[in-house]
Amino acid sequence: MTGNAKQEKITSIRIRPEEPRDYDVVYEINRLAFDSSNEAEIVNKVRYHVGPVISLVAEINSQIVGHIMFSPVKIVGYINDWEAIGLGPVAVLPEYQRQGIGSSLICAGLEVCCQLDQYIVFVLGHHDYYPRFGFELASRKGFHYKSTEYDPNFFVLELKHGALLGKFGYVHFLPAFGID
Repeated sequence: MTGNAKQEKITSIRIRPEEPRDYDVVYEINRLAFDSSNEAEIVNKVRYHVGPVISLVAEINSQIVGHIMFSPVKIVGYINDWEAIGLGPVAVLPEYQRQGIGSSLICAGLEVCCQLDQYIVFVLGHHDYYPRFGFELASRKGFHYKSTEYDPNFFVLELKHGALLGKFGYVHFLPAFGID
């Protein structure tokens, strides 16, 4: 079935919180979307050892086709350490990609962040994708991830005006990500 045939069948995208019965499907979505089990394993580690702050699924015609997770990040500042939220991974089944599902998950997740008073969101991702949601280069705001080699792909979003005021430092994702 072509992407167009799938798109014709999409009547609406339903975004809802992930439930335990979704875990196996979410694992498979992440495995297929990234063509590896790395991100799927990260989701499981975060879910079972930390508990994600936000984990949502996207359904089309009662089928789960996408997933997004937001989890705590630690910012080591020059004076104080503090916490914010990190976006990732976001995954959509390959046959449903480029149809707005990932965007819908991101927008819904950012709304939930605001509801939970999480006003600073970091993401390590594609430099052409995340700015469309308002993300800015984190280095321009005084934030870095590991080293400057990541700066072109490391972003921050301030969901409440002034949330970043006086804040800066190095951002550390959870150990489950295996990237710090």
